[in-house]
Amino acid sequence: MIRAYKFLMRPTVGQQQALAEMLRDHCSLYNGALQERRDAWRHVSRTTVRYGGQSAQLKEIRAFDPECQGRWSFSSQQATLRRLDKAFAAFFRRVESGEKPGYPRFRGVNRFDTVDFPRNGDGCRWDSTPHDPVTRVRFQGVGHVKVHRHRAVVGTVRTVSVKREGKRWYVVLTAEQARPDPLPATGSVVGIDMGIANLLADSDGEFVANPRHGRKAAAKLEAAQQALSRCKRRGNRRRKAVETVAGLHRKVRRQRLDHAHKTALGLVRAHDLIAHEDLKIRNMVKAPAPKPDPEQAGAFLPNGAAAKAGLNRSISDAGWGVFLTILHAKAESAGREVIAVDPRNTSRTCPACGHTTAENRPTQDTFHCTGCAHRAHSDTVGAVNVLRAGLARRNARKG
Repeated sequence: MIRAYKFLMRPTVGQQQALAEMLRDHCSLYNGALQERRDAWRHVSRTTVRYGGQSAQLKEIRAFDPECQGRWSFSSQQATLRRLDKAFAAFFRRVESGEKPGYPRFRGVNRFDTVDFPRNGDGCRWDSTPHDPVTRVRFQGVGHVKVHRHRAVVGTVRTVSVKREGKRWYVVLTAEQARPDPLPATGSVVGIDMGIANLLADSDGEFVANPRHGRKAAAKLEAAQQALSRCKRRGNRRRKAVETVAGLHRKVRRQRLDHAHKTALGLVRAHDLIAHEDLKIRNMVKAPAPKPDPEQAGAFLPNGAAAKAGLNRSISDAGWGVFLTILHAKAESAGREVIAVDPRNTSRTCPACGHTTAENRPTQDTFHCTGCAHRAHSDTVGAVNVLRAGLARRNARKG
């Protein structure tokens, strides 16, 4: 199996400059390749330029510009061209499926933050000084950079990436490793119901609170955004204001990830099977369609867009997608089973008698069956029904 590791790097001032130059030159290569594709399609009888042809030009580009393009790893430049090729492949896929196309765009220097090295040892080397007590990673054109390795890397390192986040630099590794031994069986199964008031409720009647990191940081973010809006463009004050806003967003993201990791780890350690709702989050956070007023041309009827926008912010702040992704990854490593089930009517079906109706849920938190008068928390009822559906799906799969 493949596992990713992310470590903070501690480059010197000179190495920071070299890393920034590496990102700048790879950004220039990306934009130049994109311009070539645009010009070939528009001006040369709709000719399509592909990765193979652009990769074959790299040798000439490096010879023509040895001070910039020639000093970096050849394989990392190929990876940058592959990134552009993937962007075009995704563009054509969206066109064929009828989605919003989103044509690939040019990247600004401050928005190109990652360089990939497809193979460890080709332009880069992880743990380049194994006899040194300090872990270092070597990059062609940069040198040996100190790394704060806060955990051991298990397996064989395959790929290495450099990533810039604000003023910090990170190295991201992917390592191929043998499948770890599964955790001891607990004999416990659980269903979970995702929510906003509580991040999740399980079928045992337990709740995990929603920390609402985004809402807690909203006041600071609003003040920082207002300060940014008052700054003149291309000024030092604006650059610092941008860094302040980005730093606040990064903090919220790290807090959300930390909470998701801890919650998922607790579930994986305690249960052999975890069932959850198969939520279509992208559809859930879509803005409501406008309602034209049939009696007045050019006017629209109220469609609840303001209330839906607040709900969308709460859903995004809860981070359901991030949590479920982490849960699946941890369950795979621990040998646990995770099953996604259809979420329809899970909070409207009585677990005691099976009666299903919208009237069973008179309020957001209350479940009161109109058939048998069963009472419970609506999220707990949803989790119980999710667990039953997950067990039924597992039994059907085995049968």
